[in-house]
Amino acid sequence: MTHFAVVAPALYSHFNTLMVLARELVTRGHRVTFIHRPDAAAYVKDARVGFHAIGAATHPAGSLPAMLARVANPGSPLGLRRVILDMAASTEMLCRELPAALKALQVDCVLADQMEAAGGMVAESIGMPFISIACALPVNREPGIPLPVMPFVYEDSERAFKIVEGSTRVYDWMMGPHHRAIAAEAERLDLPPRSMLHECLSPLAQIAQIVPGFDFPRRELPAHFHHVGPLHAANVAPALSPQELAPFLPPASSTRPFIYASLGTLVSDRYSLFKRIAKACKQLDADLLIAHCGGLNDAQVRSLEAIGATRVHAYVPQLAVLARADAIVSHAGANTIMEAVAARTPILALPIAFDHPGGAARVEYSGVGLRASPRMSSVADLVRKLRRLLAEPDFAARMAPLSDAIRVAGGAPRAADIIEAALHLPTAVASHG
Repeated sequence: MTHFAVVAPALYSHFNTLMVLARELVTRGHRVTFIHRPDAAAYVKDARVGFHAIGAATHPAGSLPAMLARVANPGSPLGLRRVILDMAASTEMLCRELPAALKALQVDCVLADQMEAAGGMVAESIGMPFISIACALPVNREPGIPLPVMPFVYEDSERAFKIVEGSTRVYDWMMGPHHRAIAAEAERLDLPPRSMLHECLSPLAQIAQIVPGFDFPRRELPAHFHHVGPLHAANVAPALSPQELAPFLPPASSTRPFIYASLGTLVSDRYSLFKRIAKACKQLDADLLIAHCGGLNDAQVRSLEAIGATRVHAYVPQLAVLARADAIVSHAGANTIMEAVAARTPILALPIAFDHPGGAARVEYSGVGLRASPRMSSVADLVRKLRRLLAEPDFAARMAPLSDAIRVAGGAPRAADIIEAALHLPTAVASHG
């Protein structure tokens, strides 16, 4: 048995994704423990998976909601700087407290989310193997490839390469506090100099949830980089009964288009955006299901239902919904996009923050959907784009090879195979290649 520690940002979407991998490893006889600030314990809901709290002095219980609120709504350049400072403080805390925790827990290997540098740096500093996992779009850099946070579509031209180079410089300047924290902790841990996330990745194995056909053309990924598709096996809908699905789906006899709208778990409080989506779907005479992930109050839910939303729920069985939906309106988060592609459901991407712009750019580049501005798009704009998604078969057709690629990519079982192979452990499941 190998004891794995998971180190990831204290965000529900990242913990939820890595929990799928954790469960796969547990079924193979391994032990898995998530390590982070006390509040993150709420994200670990499987009794088979452990949680170890650190950082109570600087990140005490009860402090996470305020940080999440800043992440979801930075509001201004000063607000954005505060979010970056939060990231830096989390990395500093983890770098200082992880070594003792890993030793006390007798951890054998770290599973390090690409978006948190501390996992890889601490493991490297104490000579412990670590594996990098890209829950979001990969942070691996190469010339001409726009960063995940950038809205640019890939173009093989000198002009485009210059735009990528310039936008990368701006981004790196903005991320200065975080880069300085990584550099300082690397020096303190007696590591070779580094200051950026892509400089903290595993030399053993790097695992990404996307498939190559969805990303921009890559030429410089390392040989130990693996595309496994969604860890949560998005191509398989949960086995729910018709009675369980009834509150979320239109009747089987319905001939109206069925549109599903979700803005993810962190930025789902965009009531005004949901209003525009509901009005657009009413004009299209479409059946609309909204999932708000707890971001809306009861009065807002009732208002959306009055405007045109057929059903509004906090949470829905998303895989089953996507298997039935004719289109999805999404924030372009990596998990939702991959689930939609697996289900061959065309996407209207409304990128809001983080790596959403990069996700939306890849939706457009791969031809599996359209994108629009969540702030500037009018109801008429949304109607036009949704009408195209519903009427033009090319979107679903272009999804077919990507969906097939996801189906054979392997998901969490292949990721576990790769991890076991990298550590020279007996592999419980035959490798997917």
